[in-house]
Amino acid sequence: MAIDRPRQAQTFADAVASATAVTFRPDLLVREIPAPTGLAPDAFALAADVRPEPGAEDSAYGTGRLVLLHDEAAPEAWEGSWRIVCFAQAPLETEIGTDPLMADVTWSWLTDALDSRGAGYRAISGTATKTLSKGFGGLAAEGDGAQVELRASWSPTDDVGAHVEAWAELVCMLAGLPPGSENAPLLRAHGRKQ
Repeated sequence: MAIDRPRQAQTFADAVASATAVTFRPDLLVREIPAPTGLAPDAFALAADVRPEPGAEDSAYGTGRLVLLHDEAAPEAWEGSWRIVCFAQAPLETEIGTDPLMADVTWSWLTDALDSRGAGYRAISGTATKTLSKGFGGLAAEGDGAQVELRASWSPTDDVGAHVEAWAELVCMLAGLPPGSENAPLLRAHGRKQ
């Protein structure tokens, strides 16, 4: 069934309203944060944490950031006047972190999330990085750890709300919470926090 979404917002205020109108699953805490300056004339940013502990600075399960940029000058690399920049990361079980396809899977989760929401985009680019670590000395007790991180940007061609929904899905997927798993136990245990 096709999702009927309005065309891309005409003003930055409309785009922000669309982004903030998204309803998030209950185990994902999303909040507005100060947007970076100097990237575009207009910028708006969100942060997300998967099942954060009360009073904790960061989530032990996964976190993400999304920045919406608007520049009427339409920078050539953007192929338009709008750009979304996103970041998502989550700790992994060490065995999963050694999977040679983990970075490819992470990237496919982003494009699948965008496509499943009918979120049109162009000029997409980014990196998916997996890291393995081993503690020594005073950190030896923390054991081995692994983490996956995705940094991406793309130019939305339609309603910003669909893109925010896709980003939220990506953050949850990295944490082991696929769509439909609201309030379910995490699918995997995590290595130590990076």
